Amino acid sequence: MKLKSSAAVNREVDMCEGPILKKLIVFALPLMATNVLQVLFNAADVSILGIFIKDVSRANAAVAAVGATSSLINLLVSLMVGLSVGANVVLSRCVGTKDAEKAARTVGTSVALSLLSGVSVLIVGFFFSRQFLIWMNCDPEVIDMATLYLKIYFLGMPVIMLYNFVSSILRAVGNTMKCFIYLVIGGVLNIGLNIFSVAVLDKDVEGVALATVISQAVAAILSFIALLKSKGYSRLYLKKIRFYKKELKDIVLVGLPAGIHGCVFAISNIFVQSAVNVYGKIYMAGYAISVQIDTIFYQALNGIAVASLTFVSQNHGAQKTDRIKKTVLNASLLVVVLGAVLGAVMGCFGREICSLLSKDADVIEIGYRRLLIVGVPYLLCGLMEVMSNTMRGLGRSFSAMMISIFGNCVVRIVWLQTVYRLVPVYDTILWVFPVSWAITVFVYYIYYGKTIRKLEKKIKTEKEQQV
Repeated sequence: MKLKSSAAVNREVDMCEGPILKKLIVFALPLMATNVLQVLFNAADVSILGIFIKDVSRANAAVAAVGATSSLINLLVSLMVGLSVGANVVLSRCVGTKDAEKAARTVGTSVALSLLSGVSVLIVGFFFSRQFLIWMNCDPEVIDMATLYLKIYFLGMPVIMLYNFVSSILRAVGNTMKCFIYLVIGGVLNIGLNIFSVAVLDKDVEGVALATVISQAVAAILSFIALLKSKGYSRLYLKKIRFYKKELKDIVLVGLPAGIHGCVFAISNIFVQSAVNVYGKIYMAGYAISVQIDTIFYQALNGIAVASLTFVSQNHGAQKTDRIKKTVLNASLLVVVLGAVLGAVMGCFGREICSLLSKDADVIEIGYRRLLIVGVPYLLCGLMEVMSNTMRGLGRSFSAMMISIFGNCVVRIVWLQTVYRLVPVYDTILWVFPVSWAITVFVYYIYYGKTIRKLEKKIKTEKEQQV
């Protein structure tokens, strides 16, 4: 297949040529902004409930209800969103190898997979919401509100999945600015609908859940239209929206382990959330607002990590190991610097930031304690994400999954079953995060060194055989 416009293709970013650091920063900035804005718009659910509901007790209950659902939502969504990572890697390799025909089949397969995965999560999430929350020891005082929020949220999963897959496709060709623009449009709509439903209609969790679904639908539709109008490797042909066996296999081989990785991360967080839930709704609310805050910082770091995924994938397809190593080095340095700055912000201004999301002094103090322990060493989490995305870009998605299972699940469960039982206080629960990050990063860098050396040897042997 010949692409209709070479100029259009040139507007898509080629990561196989040119200065790596400059391109990495230019590529990552809109992605970081997109990730941060997405979390800010999601945080609007919590902040608007806390600010506009005048009754403090009702506001705390609503915030706790939404917070209690976050780990469960991440668990059910992570597996399917992981598949979108597979779409990103496969399409990035098509760009690296200049294979337009395979790119078109990959885009069509990705869109079909997004719709199927969205419907699957909708069915599971909608019908089992309450039972999942019971298994998580959700506070009986907020379980009804949490169940209602989940059911409405999961009704929107088809459009939420479509947006995630389409965004992944656009990122694979370096078009991060469109993702940013569409998210801004959907996010502003989300905030407006949130305020209207809570402040004007006097709704609580059902109003913010519906606002989230509507805003995601708008962003998904705009992104879908962008693919239809694209002239480059990200072009979507309606007749190709179906499953192609080879492309589906390639996406699943990378995406399924990535999804399981996300599930493992979510499962470990469910264990942590369940431990926190035992302390009651005040602790649940404080934990919830701090999660909203440090997730914003996480997404800034993750923007760099996701950028490294596309860079590594394209250069892997082009067999340029020197550029892969430079990408990993530059991405690691960027997250260390940014992580140190963000950690300092959380340490110095954590209470003030928490006060933006709650008026309750106890909730603010509990949230700040979490920010001190979890937020200050956040650069470790950034390094972990850079390396996990690097391994996926190198085709080692299964290995990344296994390392994640060990570091983010096994280590955390062992911690909760041993250290926490010896010192059963709230702070002990929180220390599981920086400890597990440090161990996981150490294992990742050792494995990465071995992998890149094997790849260099393989490429050298292939070139010698061709001569």
